[in-house]
Amino acid sequence: MIKILFISENVKYIKKFKEIFSNNHYEYYNLSDISLIDDIISVDTPDVIIIDQNFENIKAVSKNIKLHCENSIIILLISSNSADKEFVKFANAFITSDMSEDLITSTIAVNTRMKNSLEMLSSSNKDLADSLYRLNALYNTSSQFAGTLDKSQLLKIMSEGMDRALSFSLNCTFSLCTENEPVLILDSLYELSDELISALKLRAILNYNSVFEGKKQPFNIEIDKLKVIKHVKNNSNRFTFNLFQYDNMFAPIKLSENVFGFVEIFKDGNFSSDDSACFQTIAQQVALPLKSATLYQEIIETNLKLEKLERLKSEFISIVSHELRTPLTSIKNSLDILFSGRCGEVTESADKFLSMAMRNVQRLSGIINDLLDLSKIEAGKMEFKFAPTNINTVIDYVKTALSEVAKSKGLNLAVCVEDNLPDVNADAQRLEQVLTNLVSNAIKFTPEGKNIKIISKLVSKNDIIINESFREEIKLLQDRYIEVDVIDEGIGIAQEDLCHAFDKFAQIENSLSRKVGGTGLGLPIAKQLLEAHKGAIWCDSELDKGSKFTFIIPA
Repeated sequence: MIKILFISENVKYIKKFKEIFSNNHYEYYNLSDISLIDDIISVDTPDVIIIDQNFENIKAVSKNIKLHCENSIIILLISSNSADKEFVKFANAFITSDMSEDLITSTIAVNTRMKNSLEMLSSSNKDLADSLYRLNALYNTSSQFAGTLDKSQLLKIMSEGMDRALSFSLNCTFSLCTENEPVLILDSLYELSDELISALKLRAILNYNSVFEGKKQPFNIEIDKLKVIKHVKNNSNRFTFNLFQYDNMFAPIKLSENVFGFVEIFKDGNFSSDDSACFQTIAQQVALPLKSATLYQEIIETNLKLEKLERLKSEFISIVSHELRTPLTSIKNSLDILFSGRCGEVTESADKFLSMAMRNVQRLSGIINDLLDLSKIEAGKMEFKFAPTNINTVIDYVKTALSEVAKSKGLNLAVCVEDNLPDVNADAQRLEQVLTNLVSNAIKFTPEGKNIKIISKLVSKNDIIINESFREEIKLLQDRYIEVDVIDEGIGIAQEDLCHAFDKFAQIENSLSRKVGGTGLGLPIAKQLLEAHKGAIWCDSELDKGSKFTFIIPA
């Protein structure tokens, strides 16, 4: 039903319009008293206001109509073909006193439909604008989530995103992940009294109990000990307990079984269904980066623990090695004195046992030296004396030193070196240590009657063939390298074990390796010494056919 107010003192017009609008489609009334007109338009705004242009107080009335009736249709009744210029812009439409009933009702109907269409369009545009704004807030919030692994910052971004999208009065975020204890984070529009904060803490604990109902709670929370972090936008105003009469929304912050907390927001106004969807989306979106941040923090803490353990292990090895070296030196000196005969003649049986003791002293000394070298390398305290060095000289020295050992096992140790090789910038003693380790291993794991060969040559980086197991680890930077190969016909290494050949304290498991023993430090030390020379080492092997260990150094 259309409400029509006719403002006029003209009896003829009043009678005419009363007859026109007397049917059930209209709620019609006529007023001419200014005070009554002001009261009615301020309390119950008409849909249509028809004003007689000749009304005596038209200026005063039109002023109040502009103030209170911006959504009403204003129609000006004129008694001639001309209207007062002052009211032309004020009116939505015009009718004349001699206009037929059909034209008058049609004019009202057309303007009413136009008004309804405009209101619907305005409402649709507002809804569209609100949706676009909300989507933009969601997008910006999601983008910010991707930019940090700080859990406190993630919860702050969540709260700011909800504030932009939903304009809350109070946000209560209960966090179980930002500190070692639960924290209630309050983002408030106005100041909160101590009594109101106590009530919010109690509400948060009740919500916490409901979230973990039937499940094991990660914390036992006491209201007096619950930590509160408060952020207030406007300190000049203060919330009262009427806050709990506001509209509110609640959502847990969880991913699968991982609960990071929950969030509850209050608003002095009603939340729409779109608001609820936006709120739940943001609460869900923050859960994944919180999970990533938790995993990242665990990785950092685990790495710190591992670094500490590695440091303690290195320190322990260094201390134990030094402590072992002192008594071992005394034992060796004592054996030397006994061998010399200065303590009396050494019988054949005694010589046998003394020789056994000396061999084990030398073996133990080698193990201690390996441990000390490893701890020095890992601590960055290994000293190198780099100088121009010819690799063939190093090979000759190692061959001479180990030929007798190879011969005693019935092995043939041969070399095949390329003449006129360029020098390398290296510590000759450390290269001898590397090559000695490789050849000693070859002697140790090669059965009697077999061959061991040492080869040296100059190669370009494009000619180097690296076993697939080591290709990702080895990056070639120089143009030319000196390559050294130690090839044996020993027990070999299975393909699946190759990648562990240079692991510390590792020995490939088989009957011969158990028999010959060893610390498993020779190859890891060789690898680190070569890396210090900007070189690399790898191996190729086949079970029961032999192994080929290759190392390179920039020429």
